[in-house]
Amino acid sequence: MGNIILTGDRPTGKLHLGHYVGSLRSRLKLQEEGNYDEMYVFIADVQALTDHAKNPEIIKASLREVALDYLSIGLDPNKVTFFIQSMVPELSELTIYYMNLVTLARLERNPTVKSEIKQKNFNNDIPVGFLNYPISQAADITAFGATIVPVGDDQLPMIEQAREIVRSFNHLYGETLVEPKALVPENKMLGRLPGLDGKAKMSKTLGNCIYLSDSSEEVKRKVMSMYTDPNHIKVEDPGNTKDNPVFLYLEAFVKDEHFKKYWDEYNNLDELKAHYERGGVGDMKVKKFLYQVIEEELEPIRKRRAFWETRIDEVYKILEEGTKKARKRASKTLKDVKKAMQINYFE
Repeated sequence: MGNIILTGDRPTGKLHLGHYVGSLRSRLKLQEEGNYDEMYVFIADVQALTDHAKNPEIIKASLREVALDYLSIGLDPNKVTFFIQSMVPELSELTIYYMNLVTLARLERNPTVKSEIKQKNFNNDIPVGFLNYPISQAADITAFGATIVPVGDDQLPMIEQAREIVRSFNHLYGETLVEPKALVPENKMLGRLPGLDGKAKMSKTLGNCIYLSDSSEEVKRKVMSMYTDPNHIKVEDPGNTKDNPVFLYLEAFVKDEHFKKYWDEYNNLDELKAHYERGGVGDMKVKKFLYQVIEEELEPIRKRRAFWETRIDEVYKILEEGTKKARKRASKTLKDVKKAMQINYFE
């Protein structure tokens, strides 16, 4: 069996730099390397409804934005199959079968779920669908026989739970499902970009993001207002770079050639960090440099987005055709699962 890649995002707003560094950039690299047999990228609207059921209009509007973001970063519908989760009902049926293989206690122990429950302030009013979404995610992965799932490191517990479900199913019913592997960014520090305000995670809910679709003016405003080392008050003060969001963003985006173009006083990031740490570099200078680096990354993305925004009908056609293809593949897995479970009664 060859490599089958599957990954996706919840449509609860436009995608931001955290998504880009955490997984989108990995997807693009995988696409360009071409070392796969099939690659699926989906919009997880069912999972988004687990905490937005009362506001489905958010999902509908965001679905279009996420599709545009995918095409804007350079994902190619000729190389990648895009699909919409809710339009592949086989995924919901697989979820129901897998629910019998997972205990409530195991779902409640999932670190990603626990973290998001706290972030969303559910307290004891946790929707069953939200608690269940690791199982739904396992259905998404296994339906396509995915061998590789590009994710940020905060999603590793979800992939491990999917692997457990595969092992349980295969133990009970025979070798049927493929066990996936997670693909995380090579630099572990970049698995989760901090928010602009210094909080642990860039989040749409917290409003501390730079979106892929932000204008140049918006990016500049956001970068120049970023949280930095609160003790670095004067230029000559020694500064901290280890948990300083500005330097963490530079870690994610800067290359040595950026220094030659925009700040030739330094040859690389290590030299800049060393100077900042001993004192003598102002935060505004570093932020201006970061803005130039991010702009170089986002400008071609903006241009592609402008192209696709004038072809919205074509965008939806891409989603429709990809969903048909995805459903055909998921139907085969569902048939195999029901055969293994001996519930294919009329065959």
